[in-house]
Amino acid sequence: MTTASAVEAVFRIEQARVIAAAARIVRDVGIAEEIAQDALVSALEKWPDSGVPEKPGAWLTAVAKRRAVDLVRRRENYARKLAEVGRSLEHAAEPPPAEPSPDSGPEADIDDDLLRLIFTACHPVLPTRARIALTLRLLGGLTTEEIARAFLASETAVAQRIARAKRSLAAADVPFEVPYGPDRAARLDSVLEVVYLVFNEGYSATKGDDWLRPALCEDALRLARVLAALLPDEPEVHGLAALLELQASRIPARTGPDGSPVLLADQDRARWNRLLIRRGFAALDRAAVPGVPAGPYVLQAAIAACHAQALRYEDTDWAVIVTLYGQLAAVRPSPVVELNRAVAVAMAEGPEAGLALVDAIAGDPELKDYHLLPSVRGDLLARLGRWEAAREEFLGAAALARNDRERGLLLARAEQAEQAERTAGGPGPDVVPGG
Repeated sequence: MTTASAVEAVFRIEQARVIAAAARIVRDVGIAEEIAQDALVSALEKWPDSGVPEKPGAWLTAVAKRRAVDLVRRRENYARKLAEVGRSLEHAAEPPPAEPSPDSGPEADIDDDLLRLIFTACHPVLPTRARIALTLRLLGGLTTEEIARAFLASETAVAQRIARAKRSLAAADVPFEVPYGPDRAARLDSVLEVVYLVFNEGYSATKGDDWLRPALCEDALRLARVLAALLPDEPEVHGLAALLELQASRIPARTGPDGSPVLLADQDRARWNRLLIRRGFAALDRAAVPGVPAGPYVLQAAIAACHAQALRYEDTDWAVIVTLYGQLAAVRPSPVVELNRAVAVAMAEGPEAGLALVDAIAGDPELKDYHLLPSVRGDLLARLGRWEAAREEFLGAAALARNDRERGLLLARAEQAEQAERTAGGPGPDVVPGG
């Protein structure tokens, strides 16, 4: 790996922390992002000669903080701003603690710049989708294309949304803080969705050479745990934490030695992280409140728990999963939820039943460029022995997929279907997309 590649890789991982550290000082997320880019340029200039530092993230953060302080010093409110950042100057190279103490009172300082960054970007002055898009950009370091993919929206619309969001936060002089009381409750839904989407991007990367981006999963999981400690009486917070713990438990088994994807049916469940599974079940227990209907994150965590309980793929209780997806569709209707329900129905009742549900939603405009729609359809057609049609679906899915690893998997499945067609109905792949 070249030094430039190493710099870019480090920055991809550390970008959110660098932006958050700068934002605490300059109180403007747009300017903080520019300062983070300046720190990246500095690393590209210096590291080829000096070598990559032992703690590259701390190096980038220190550079960004110094530049942020220099900027503040040039402002007219020099004295007031310096008093606010005095503590940051003393600890310029130190990363923030992972979590606040669960015993912290409501007025205690929460020393987590990333969490501050999320709540700032999720301020009610912004429309909900703008809050999520901006936070994905700042926290996850996602490109406009990746965010558009997560939203199933156009890149132009997302780019405009992010630019407007930055201007709105600056114009409103939104404080860089974790709010308390009603203000925090008002922003919580957006915060949870941001963490959820960041994890999803790490769990199944939109594009690139790797199917997984573990750093994003780790950040999202850590933030979910922080939120659970901050909001112990919020069922959906614990539901999200449970969901991410259970999904993260599968990560060691989701790729082969060469980094290629391993789908759920083929995963070695002995490699699933049992500690994370136990944490997930504990969080799911905390999310269960008598008399309170389960929300979307609690329901998704319950689905993940069904998979975690099955020692073998064949032991999965698909009937329960179908029921849970039905409940999820009722509280948060979405064509993607319906697609997942169709997969579960296919496993519980047979591929014909699942295919009928897939065909019923195939014309939904939100799924027009969603590669998992033809991927699922191809899988169901293959299970029915309709090899030629399955091959066409897998090829269509591969054309839509942006991730190189996933595209390779889909092309391999198209080839399998072609080989099965040549042998006049030989056995085809019997795997379920996802995992």
